[in-house]
Amino acid sequence: MKGEYVMRSAIILVGGQGRRAGGREKFRFIYEGETFLSRLIITLDEVVDEILIVARDTAQCARVAEMTHVRIVPDRHQGVGPAGGLQAGALEARGDLVFGVACDMPCVKAEVVDRLFRLVDGYDAVIPCWGGTTMLEPLHAVYRPRALLSAYEASTSHSLRSLTHHLNVRYVDVDTFRDVDPELRTFTNINRLEDLEEIQACLEDDATV
Repeated sequence: MKGEYVMRSAIILVGGQGRRAGGREKFRFIYEGETFLSRLIITLDEVVDEILIVARDTAQCARVAEMTHVRIVPDRHQGVGPAGGLQAGALEARGDLVFGVACDMPCVKAEVVDRLFRLVDGYDAVIPCWGGTTMLEPLHAVYRPRALLSAYEASTSHSLRSLTHHLNVRYVDVDTFRDVDPELRTFTNINRLEDLEEIQACLEDDATV
């Protein structure tokens, strides 16, 4: 029905093994005085109605619970990767739409997320892309939970790329977000400690300009 309120959920995936980060849990990394997880929660609170955190297992759920009161659920299929985490979150989400994001993206912009939600009309998903559909941002994207769950069941490899093949996706070039995020920092992901040091150095350089 036109004008009906659309509930928004966010799914934050924290269950990665962190191999390139020396096995450390990246949601605990500190950027600008806050943990990655805290930064994401604060940002997403501006544009969603609920936030879900998907952890690797019940032990990690307990560690995350020490840091936040946000609802936390364990992954249902360990070893499947981020697609499994999105599935676990979609099964628990109350929203009509979900924003899926990785915990290693501490610079997410609320304005970009809000726009992604607004662009989903008529599609199963809205996924940012870089210069065509070769390089996608499926962990900075909006999905319809039912479509996402159906795609997960239909996918044989359960890779994020495979999921997109079973969805009616609206691909949006990242450059369209430069009006609200000129440097496109919202898509910055931290795989290694060196990456964290690099973005901190960039921030300090900007402060001196």
